[in-house]
Amino acid sequence: MQEPKITIVTPSFNQGQFLEAAIQSVLSQNYPNLEYIIIDGGSSDSSVSIIKKYESRLAYWSSEPDGGQYHAINKGFARATGEIMGWLNSDDLLFPWALRVVGAIMSDQPEVEWLSTLQPASVDAEGYLNRLSYFRGFSREAFLDGRYLPSTCPSPFGWIQQESTFWRTGLWRRSGGLNASEFDLAGDFDLWARFFATTQLFGVTSPLGAFRRHLNQRSHAIEKYSNQAKIALFRARKHWNWSKKTLRNACYGLKFHRIPGAASLHRRLYGYQSKRLIRHNQRWAVENYTFV
Repeated sequence: MQEPKITIVTPSFNQGQFLEAAIQSVLSQNYPNLEYIIIDGGSSDSSVSIIKKYESRLAYWSSEPDGGQYHAINKGFARATGEIMGWLNSDDLLFPWALRVVGAIMSDQPEVEWLSTLQPASVDAEGYLNRLSYFRGFSREAFLDGRYLPSTCPSPFGWIQQESTFWRTGLWRRSGGLNASEFDLAGDFDLWARFFATTQLFGVTSPLGAFRRHLNQRSHAIEKYSNQAKIALFRARKHWNWSKKTLRNACYGLKFHRIPGAASLHRRLYGYQSKRLIRHNQRWAVENYTFV
C-alpha cells in the first residue's frame, strides 16, 4: 500500500544559520510520498543559496517579500496536494522517524484527523537535545479550561507543540487555514482552537519534532503570544458555550491529584477523557484513557 502524501511547508526569513538543518531533517527521512515546499520572505542572508542546494527535491520554493510567517505558511499550503499537512519553521527540526510514523497512523486510523506528540522535545542553538517532556494527554475540555495556555492557569499542561502536529487536508480546509492578519504570533494556538471545534486531538506516544531554543526566536514575546491566545480561547469558549468549572479548577490548583488516596477520586470526578495512539501488533491503535 502506498504511503499517504504528506505536505510540509517551511516558512523562512533570514534563518540561514538553522535553515539547512531544518531542510535536512525533512529530506533525510526519504519518505516516499513527500511534498516539500519552502516559502522564503526575501532573505538577505545565505538562505536562498541553501534552498537552491536542495531545489531538485522540493515541490516548490520562492523567495520574495510577504506578510510574515503565517502568511507564508498559508501561501505554501495553497499549493499543497498532500493528504496530510504540517509545517516546520526554519529553526526547528523533525526527528528521523516522524513522517513514517504520521503516514502510518493516518493509514491505520481513518478517524484521526489531527495528532500531536505526547513527548515534545527541544534542542539548543547548536542542535543538541536539551529537554524531552511528557504530556499527560489532549482533551477539548482541557483546552477550553485553559490548560494549554502558557502560564495562565493552575497546573497548566503545557503547549501543543506546533512542529509535532499534523492534520488531514480536509480539516485545514474546513477550518479556514491560519488567521495571519489577526494572530501574528499565536496563529498556531488559534488554529488549534478551530481544529478542536471540529474534532478531538489524538496524542502520539513518540517524539516527532524539536523546538530550537535560541536568542533571536520570535517566541520570546511570550506576553504578546499569551494575549493573542486568550482571544482565540475566548472565541472557542463562546462557540462551545463553555462555563468555568470552579471545583475542578480548585482541585487542580491544590494539586489533589498528587495526594496519596485522593488521586483516584480526583481522576474519577475531574479527569479529562483523551485518546492516544500506541503501537500494537505492528500497527497503530487508539487507546481511550483518563488523565489528570
